[in-house]
Parts: sequence; C-alpha cells; structure tokens
Amino acid sequence: MPFIPHTEADVAAMLASIGAPSTDALFDEIPADLNCGGLPGIPEGLSEMRVNRLMQGRAAQDGFYSNFIGAGAYEHHIPAAVWQIVTRGEFYSAYTPYQAEASQGTLQLLYEYQTMMASLTGLDVSNASLYDGASALAEAVLMAVRANKAGCRRVLMPATVHPRYQAVTRTTVKNQNIELVSVPFDAATGITDIAALEAMSDADASQYAALVIPQPNFFGALESVDTLTDWAHAHNMLAIAVVNPLALALLKPPGSWGVVGKNQGADIAVGDGQPLGVPMSSGGPYFGFMTTRQALVRQMPGRIVGRTVDLDGQPGFTLTLQAREQHIRRSKATSNICTNQGLLVTAATIHMSLLGPEGLKSVALESHAKTRALLDKLLAVPGVERVFNAPFFHEAVIRVKTPVDDVLRALRAQSILGGYALGGDYPELADCILVCATETKTDDDLEQYRQQLQRILSRRNGREPGVPPCAYK
Repeated sequence: MPFIPHTEADVAAMLASIGAPSTDALFDEIPADLNCGGLPGIPEGLSEMRVNRLMQGRAAQDGFYSNFIGAGAYEHHIPAAVWQIVTRGEFYSAYTPYQAEASQGTLQLLYEYQTMMASLTGLDVSNASLYDGASALAEAVLMAVRANKAGCRRVLMPATVHPRYQAVTRTTVKNQNIELVSVPFDAATGITDIAALEAMSDADASQYAALVIPQPNFFGALESVDTLTDWAHAHNMLAIAVVNPLALALLKPPGSWGVVGKNQGADIAVGDGQPLGVPMSSGGPYFGFMTTRQALVRQMPGRIVGRTVDLDGQPGFTLTLQAREQHIRRSKATSNICTNQGLLVTAATIHMSLLGPEGLKSVALESHAKTRALLDKLLAVPGVERVFNAPFFHEAVIRVKTPVDDVLRALRAQSILGGYALGGDYPELADCILVCATETKTDDDLEQYRQQLQRILSRRNGREPGVPPCAYK
C-alpha cells in the first residue's frame, strides 16, 4: 500500500496542535529506566535508491535455481491477477470479521472459499482455514478423539504421512495423552501396508479413534484409499484424509472414498492450501484447510462463515456456530489456535476462481505429465532406478548409487535443486531422492537435469559421460 511519511513540518504542526513539546513526550508515562536509550545496533537509514540496490544484491545471492523439490511445498504458476487483487487495501489490511455489519466483503469471500473447499473434497462443511497443513492434521486428530464415544485416545498414523506433519501432530497431542501408532509402508509399492493394518485389527482395533490416510502420500504414491477408508469404518474408526488440493482436481474426493453405502467417504479432510495460489516464500506463510461431515461440525475447530438473511430478507454473511469467546476458553475450546490465514485464503479463493475446475485439472494433468517425463529421463541414466511401483501424482522416488548428499550438492552447483533427500526421515531410504516436477518445468529443464545427473554420476563412477574406460588407462 503506498505510504508517504510526514515531513518534519507536519510532525511539528501536529505536536503544536495537541500541545506536546516532542514525540518523546507522548510516551512520558514509560519509566526512564525502561527506555533503551536508542538502538546502537541499527544502522542509519538509507535512501530509497540505496535500499533498492541493497535488496537487489541480497536477492542475487539467492541465485536462480531450477527447482525439482516438492515434499509439501510446490512451485506452481500463480496468475499475476491473484496477488494484485489480494494486496488491495480492502483485503490486505482487513481484520478478523467479528463485526458482520462492517465485514460483508471479507465474510462473503470466506464463504465462497468454504464452498469451494467443500466441493473439492466432497464433504459437507469447511472452516475458514487453519495455520498450515501440519497443524490442520493435529487439529483433526484432536477432533477425532473428541468425537470418539468410546474414549479411545490412540490414532493410527501411516509412515507415509509427511514427516513434518507427523512431528507437529505428535508435539500437539502428546501432552493430552493421545498416542500416535505408526503403520509401516510396503517396500515394493511405497504405500500403507494393508497386512500390517490387518494384524493390528486382529490385536484390538477397537482401541483406535481414527486412521490417517494420505493421498497422495509423502512419496508421491497413490494410496488404496477405498480399502483404507472401508477398513477404518469397519473397525469403528474415523477416516482422516490428508490431501493435496490440486490432486483433487483429478482424483476421487475424500467424501467419496470407499464403497457406496452409509459410511462412505472420509470423515475429515485436511491439507495445506499452498498449491492454490500461494508462493513458496522460503517456507511460508501457508494455510491449512479442513472439511468434515455435517455430523461433526460442532467438533470442528476454527471459524466458520454462514449465509443468512437480514430483517429485510436480504442475503448476508456472518460467523456462525461459534462465538469469538470460544477461541479463548482454554481447555473448553475445540482449539487454542484461533488464528486463521485469511490473506492466504483470499489468494486461494481468487486463484481457484480464475482457473476454475478445468484450469485446476489442466495444471494437475500437466504436473503429472512433467513428472512422468522427468522420471523417464532420469531412469535412462546409468545408476538410477525407481524405488516404488505404485501409481503417483507429481512426485516419485529414485535411488542413486552414489551418496545422495554429494549428488544434490553437485546439482546445486549447476543451479539445479535436484530433490529431497529421504535418508534423514527414512534411514532405510538413505540412497533415495524424492523428485517433483510441476507445470512450470519445460522440456529443456528436464533435459538439463538429466544431463547434469548423468555427468555427475559418471564422474563419481570414475569417468566422464561419453568417454570410454580405456581413456583412463
């Protein structure tokens, strides 16, 4: 938002008008011993031109990289109109819309967002967002435990769920005596091991409140969501879906998972909205979304916007089901994190409106196609192999017969961010890289990755690409 600072004459005139001798006098109620007496560590102010030069230099230090890292934050094209609209003062400076009579624009936008997310996930109701995807999963686990009439305080957490999501959830729930029980993945497919679940059901499945189901999972693989959902419901558990919203433009929505019947579909769906018009921004801010069935709406945390009519019968919007005080009632509240991410939700709503269903589907299809093309190229490089054989969306895991950190470091030196090293989270995959491609990648980008990877692996194995072994004798 444009801002023109006051001149010294302006400041002097305002002080004279209120009878204050100086700006410091406006704060004379602060005890002198609490005054820091200046900011010696802060340099003198710079001119606008020098600030521009400084920030250009800082930006240049970051460099420009061809990015093939996914792992929860994805590089997608964002139409220029999205943030041009989002940064208008009406949205950019808007406060939480507690006063409906003064906030109809914001409330209507949030209502439209909720409608879009409910449609995308195939569930009945959405809240107005949460902090991020990881905290949304933590809230879903708490919600499932509250809704469990048997008082179960254990939740099944597949190892294929994003490791950061698992860590945040564990931190959030551990002091509430809620246990997350890990479910292993099948080494061949990279998806949740159904046999391991069956073994748990043979033990005592009645002690679990919910099963978490990622789609796609952290390895990019597509889980057997119908089987997992039906298994959860057959054992009186809620099914919590953790989904990539862009993938839902192609895949069956969580609300339709499982066989057709009374208990069809996941009960709660959560995820991170970053793929919907939110730049990666060095890790955030992003926003979390949550949708659920009507029967569980009273257990849903966060704000919900409803549509109503006024005394004259005119349509209007307002926060509903929860009063403001609900968010500050400590242990009696459904959530103690009352901050939503309204600005990022605004971007996502505008982004989805601009692209529409067909646009989102086109982006998802192109991202899948680019990842397939990338995988084909990389698997043609000697020393590279595919790890899992399950279908995938826009991420896949490859194995290299050279230390992963060395490979990624060498690729980075060529301005290529080659993927995510899995060994830190999965020791059994220490020689594996999670790679991702989206619609932003060109065929030249994919070919450059292939060429550089082949060169690096060939050099590590003792010879340059195209140079016969006899040349080194």
